[in-house]
Parts: sequence; C-alpha cells; structure tokens
Amino acid sequence: MARDDLGAMVARLGRRLLAMEQPILARHGVSMWAYVVLNGLAGGSVRTQAALAARIGADKTRLIPVLDDLQERGLIEREPDPADRRVRLLALTDSGREVHRVVRDEIRTAEEALLEGLAPADREAFVRALVTLS
Repeated sequence: MARDDLGAMVARLGRRLLAMEQPILARHGVSMWAYVVLNGLAGGSVRTQAALAARIGADKTRLIPVLDDLQERGLIEREPDPADRRVRLLALTDSGREVHRVVRDEIRTAEEALLEGLAPADREAFVRALVTLS
C-alpha cells in the first residue's frame, strides 16, 4: 500500500494540532511557547533557565522574553537558589498551575475529539507510539 512519508504525515498532523490548539491558547492569553514553558515547569521546579531550555528544546536566549512575560503575569517565579545565589530556581505559581491545568484539559478534550474516529485500542497504541518516538 502506497503512503506518504512519515515526515509528511506528521507535518500535516502537527499543523492540524497547532490550528486546534491556537484558539484555546488565545482564549487564555497564552502563547504556544508560554504553554511549552508551563508544561516544562509542571513537573516541578527547574534549577536554571538553561536547564529549562534543554528540557523543552528551546534556545535559552529566545526563552527569556517568554519567562519575563510569565513572571510579570504571576504565572511563574524565579527565586534565588539558597545554595547558589547566582542561580534562579524557576517554578509555577498557583496561578500558573491553574492556567496550565485549564489549558491542558481543554487541549486534551480537543485531542480526544480528534482521535474519536479511531478505535480505543488504536488510540492507545497511537499515543503510546508518539510517547516512545518523541
């Protein structure tokens, strides 16, 4: 059976997912990069901006304006590390955790609607494969 290359299919799916997520993010006043940062911090604090950049696959110099905006909005905090005052610990605030939860839940609901055409076992296999490959 002839099919497109994986890259072509993943690119189309990626564009579709981004288009699906954009209105959700806009409704909550969060950019895609801001959401990526919130996701990156959802698992716990990160010791440095460089460590966060590595965790989320971003250029640390491009990350600073996103962090500044999130901090100004009270969604993250950057506190001096008691063990090394030159280092800033990054963490979600309570408001940041709430924004992340609400946006993530809406995105997951939209993802479920997208995947509803697949049988439940296929859905689970698809998500498992994405987790493994990503």
